[in-house]
Amino acid sequence: MLVWLADFSGTFPILNVFRYITFRVGGATATALLFVFFFGPAAISWLRIKQGKGQPIRTDGPESHLAKRGTPTMGGLMILAGLFAATLLWGNLRNAYVWVVLGVAASYAAIGFYDDYLKVTKQSHKGFSGKARLLLEVAIALVACSVIMQLGPAGISSGFAMPFLKELVIPLGLFFPLVTAFVVVGAGNAVNLTDGLDGLAIVPVMIAAATFGFIAYLTGNAIFANYLQIHHVPGSGELSVICGAMIGAGLGFLWFNAPPAQIFMGDTGSLGLGGMLGVIAVATKHEIVLAIVGGLFVIEALSVIIQVAVFKRTGKRVFLMAPIHHHFEKLGWTEPQVVIRFWIISVVLALVGLSTLKLR
Repeated sequence: MLVWLADFSGTFPILNVFRYITFRVGGATATALLFVFFFGPAAISWLRIKQGKGQPIRTDGPESHLAKRGTPTMGGLMILAGLFAATLLWGNLRNAYVWVVLGVAASYAAIGFYDDYLKVTKQSHKGFSGKARLLLEVAIALVACSVIMQLGPAGISSGFAMPFLKELVIPLGLFFPLVTAFVVVGAGNAVNLTDGLDGLAIVPVMIAAATFGFIAYLTGNAIFANYLQIHHVPGSGELSVICGAMIGAGLGFLWFNAPPAQIFMGDTGSLGLGGMLGVIAVATKHEIVLAIVGGLFVIEALSVIIQVAVFKRTGKRVFLMAPIHHHFEKLGWTEPQVVIRFWIISVVLALVGLSTLKLR
């Protein structure tokens, strides 16, 4: 919203700074951080009163988790409130990509909120019907990816770009929304599965947001995109403002989510943030890079898929418990050990993902 001040730069040259994406990224990061930090305590108190017993804790999980009983969930409301406030203040609201990403975030968060609501009110792990939830996620992703296909530059708008090979774009045509919707839905659910320990999901989300904020800035700049031999997507640079807001809101939330957590992000936050990362990857034509940068989320999701598939077929378990972070807890790792080591893996994967950008 503040970007309109740049229109008066002819009279007041100092206002020209509002044209700069880098300046607005910094503003969005700081605004989201302060928003969550200052309003967080009141939000936690309100959610604790409303939820009573808080998020139900699995009795078949690690015994250390029983001490978390009574901790409120739906902390994603704090994150997304700060993210939206910062984006609406510092983002260019005339940019269609901004509204597509915010729309996916709000829609996926609403699905997660309903799931959290059912779990809290029923004090059960059985929330929203899995099939109905997945159907809604797919429908939302299809609409978002269809819009992105219309917004994309000619020649690659309906293509699937490959890292390292700028000239290779797999033409998908009308199948583009279907294929890329899988990326968005997969990202949302993968982050959701990762959110099982204090601070485990939010830091990798921030790392991925920082990486894609950088990628969005580069793809939105024709000069940088050409030098790095990546596809130029006009207007996508504005998504770096949203990524900055995601980092700031995530940092504010981590203050309260650090062990022992005062609040969990819940499906409200994990689905919303994961969906955002997915649609940003689609908009910037870096879907495969998301699988690298968000490799930790991929590993968590695969551990569940493998566990379920093998158990149904043989009756045996590959992991002591899935998702895989619980497997390491069962092996005797403390919760902080699992969380910090997984953070390190996320940093390494982000660096690997960024290495795909420099080809000469």
